[in-house]
Amino acid sequence: MKYNTYIFDLDGTLLDTLTDLAASCNYALRTHGMPEHSIDDVRRFVGNGVRKLMERAIPDGDANPDFEATFATFREHYMHHSLDTTRPYPGIPEILAELKARGCKLAVVSNKMMAATVELCHHFFPDTIEVAIGENEAAGIRKKPAPDTVFAAFDSLSIPRPLGGGARDEENSAVYVGDSDVDIATAHNAGIPCISVLWGFRNREFLIEHGAETFVSKPSDLL
Repeated sequence: MKYNTYIFDLDGTLLDTLTDLAASCNYALRTHGMPEHSIDDVRRFVGNGVRKLMERAIPDGDANPDFEATFATFREHYMHHSLDTTRPYPGIPEILAELKARGCKLAVVSNKMMAATVELCHHFFPDTIEVAIGENEAAGIRKKPAPDTVFAAFDSLSIPRPLGGGARDEENSAVYVGDSDVDIATAHNAGIPCISVLWGFRNREFLIEHGAETFVSKPSDLL
């Protein structure tokens, strides 16, 4: 099935952000005298927003008396270093450009901090991603896997929200593209199909265990 609206996850789907996330995580841990983590550890920690990342990285999570200070250090460091090594996955800019040329509407919905989400999309995809929405629970918008941010993207794109319930709207067919179990659940909660990418932070076996049914192994498979 061809779609005319694509809602993308960001980290692990469009951008390889893992090295910068790990660097900021370990900087914060090191600053506050806590043990650091490997890249593979951080890979397992990501996917539910940066607060959850740090809950998993810090001993005793948010029960640690130094949690908030360490989390604040992470946020400040990451906002200054989110572009150090982060790059689009090979083929992503070209595929976004092709989808745009075909008249598709493109948006990003992420659990990353709103400011970082907007900055990264403006930096790497200024001519293709029309709407970028990150974590904004302070505004009463629940983060993924709640459907709120997906619905906000549809509203910002000025197109009807998905019908849900398995119904198909041929004029407004939409799909969510992501690399994690959170993305699968988000798509389900929003009432749209999900395409799981195999170049991101989770492998096929993990994704299948969490309900993935449709996969792409390279960006060009999205066409």
